[in-house]
Amino acid sequence: RDQATAATTPETAKRDLAITGMTCASCVVSVESALKSVPGVTSAEVNLANERATVRLDPVHAELGALVKAVERAGYGALVIPEGDAARAAAVEDERALRLRYVASLQRRLIVAGILGAATMVLSMAPHFIAGIEHSDWRVYLLFLLATPVQLWAAAPFYRAAWNAARHGTSNMNTLIVVGTTAAYGLSVAATFFPALFVANGLEPHASLYYETSTAIIALVLAGRFIEARARAHTGDAIRALLALGAKTARVRRPGGVEEDVAIEALRVGDVVLVRPGETIATDGLVLAGASAVNESMLTGESVPVEKNAGDEVTGGTLNTTGALRIRATRVGQDTTLAQIVRLVEDAQASKAPIQRLVDQIAAVFVPVVFLIAGLAFAAWTLFGPEPRISYAITAFIAVLIIACPCALGLATPTAIMVGTGRGASRGILIKSALALEAAQRID
Repeated sequence: RDQATAATTPETAKRDLAITGMTCASCVVSVESALKSVPGVTSAEVNLANERATVRLDPVHAELGALVKAVERAGYGALVIPEGDAARAAAVEDERALRLRYVASLQRRLIVAGILGAATMVLSMAPHFIAGIEHSDWRVYLLFLLATPVQLWAAAPFYRAAWNAARHGTSNMNTLIVVGTTAAYGLSVAATFFPALFVANGLEPHASLYYETSTAIIALVLAGRFIEARARAHTGDAIRALLALGAKTARVRRPGGVEEDVAIEALRVGDVVLVRPGETIATDGLVLAGASAVNESMLTGESVPVEKNAGDEVTGGTLNTTGALRIRATRVGQDTTLAQIVRLVEDAQASKAPIQRLVDQIAAVFVPVVFLIAGLAFAAWTLFGPEPRISYAITAFIAVLIIACPCALGLATPTAIMVGTGRGASRGILIKSALALEAAQRID
């Protein structure tokens, strides 16, 4: 098995990309299809919860720039995550900062949509409590003024995402939201400024106002997006907690007895590292001299320190408690035990459970089917519904589009996997993959 692995490793490589602009399971399918279309790519898996793509490719035939361009052509953004420890950590922090800015932007839009939407709802329901207000001209124009900022500004991210999808011949959750709310808002605007057209066709203009529908839908969807985005901003907390266990610098003794502090990235195999009481051991190594008790709870979960003497092995990230140690570094960087644990957790979080693959297959046809059902509902109410048929038909059309948004469909499983693997790692339980996690339900 080791020979086979060694034979195939030079031929294939694994690269991670941060993906932006995804909102639903349909987006996952689009990005995966775009990545798989790049020559030299053998497989591509996209995780909606942490917005990461894991691509296995032939480095000779597949260029990283081609991966980014393929994702951008599909209407999304992509950033290649560097492989080096320092560069990777910096990229992860930049990505998290970007997510936090996105959360702040959504929060502003949600506040505006919530306030104006609530005012629109109250004004729309006012005729039920205040006699004669229904046919007041000022009420109609005030509804328009309240609803327009919500439709044109608060919902702007939906329009941009839907347009990007449409330009590339695809559709997603944003398409459903945009079509549904635009239909309600557009009909209301027509009834506000062209009431004679409605009267000529036997329709009551005031009964064709759906401003409260469009604003309420946008506010509710923004609330869901805000909660989702805030959760995503913390999806890497488990990884950051693991990385925080490692030391940032190490005191190295050079030939001649000179001691100097160096960055952990500058450590090399064979360096002699001095570890004083209370310090975190910088890297995996072999004890050359000294005696101490080392807290290895981050590895074993056992809180009782383990005695270490000359000739014993120590692990980077564990805590030296009582005595001073002089160790020789045997593994550094990506080869350390801590780095392998971090990599294992990342791989587990990026993997897909069998049930998630079924969800992706459904998502590939979900949006077109929803549009078909909404169209059939509109036609049925128009042909066979009671008067006013058009009003009932539009209500049914919008209802089908909005309630069918597949947010939970694409987020439920990957979010559960990320939380499960992250919480397990923080308690010393390492889960190899989503497949292993799903199979664990059959353990007696």
